[in-house]
Amino acid sequence: MTTLICGSLAFDSIATFEGRFAEQILPHQLHILNVSFLVPTLRREFGGCAGNIAYNLAALGGDAIVLAAVGSDGGEYLERLRSWRLTTEHVRSVEDALTAQAFIVTDLDNNQITAFHPGAMQSAHETAVPKRDDIALAIVAPDGREAMLRHAEQLAAAKIPFVFDPGQGLPMFDGAELRHFVAQSSWVAVNDYEAQMLGERTGQSLEAMSRSHLRGVVVTLGAAGCDVWQEGRCTRLAGVEATRVVDPTGCGDAFRSALLYGLERGWSLERSARLGNRLGALKIASRGGQNHVLDRTFPAG
Repeated sequence: MTTLICGSLAFDSIATFEGRFAEQILPHQLHILNVSFLVPTLRREFGGCAGNIAYNLAALGGDAIVLAAVGSDGGEYLERLRSWRLTTEHVRSVEDALTAQAFIVTDLDNNQITAFHPGAMQSAHETAVPKRDDIALAIVAPDGREAMLRHAEQLAAAKIPFVFDPGQGLPMFDGAELRHFVAQSSWVAVNDYEAQMLGERTGQSLEAMSRSHLRGVVVTLGAAGCDVWQEGRCTRLAGVEATRVVDPTGCGDAFRSALLYGLERGWSLERSARLGNRLGALKIASRGGQNHVLDRTFPAG
């Protein structure tokens, strides 16, 4: 069986600001915000939620299908996916656009400011969820707005259980749309900031969501670990101490790949989330979303 990953493929330009955003941004001057950050280091990495999740899932030994779009500059990314023994059959190539690009600046406290150019991602909705009998579950991760809406509908119609992971795409949707996403999904995965926004826009608490049809709601808390909500009860799973803290880019995607790996194998949500905590701690010690290497202790949860 395999996991379908619906989301973005992107190139990340990652810079480090050797200071703190909070010391450069004056709260009483936000109405005329005009700031500049000196960034001595700059790297270009493979990224995008679907790419990062696929990288981790392949490293864990899982099988995946990526449903995404790249632009005229995406040939190198396609070859990268194939090097993980993944099919690129369902990755659309859009010749009159560039692959999505993220420009990320990280400060010394691991806060991030990101500008995102969607590029070919805006055509991701033109590829439908494939009709295959071997898809055990899926994830709807940040992607083009129309792609997220359509792929969720198609997965629900095909009765394929999926994780709804709105991520940075959450602000694109109003309360009614978000409630519909939740109603169609089997699990919801958000970070603590997104959890608050999701609750405000839907008018539903995490407790209420977890008492519904959902099999669980997972809220990641960075170094503090994560909360797992099931049947109205919240379980706090402690974080795993990282050997060093280098770059948070892609930590959430690493966590979600562990969720998918465990759920596809019939693990409990808590066991899957514990593996996610471990994998997130491993990832944060490396730069970029796809440069960390799993050791022999993975994937045992």
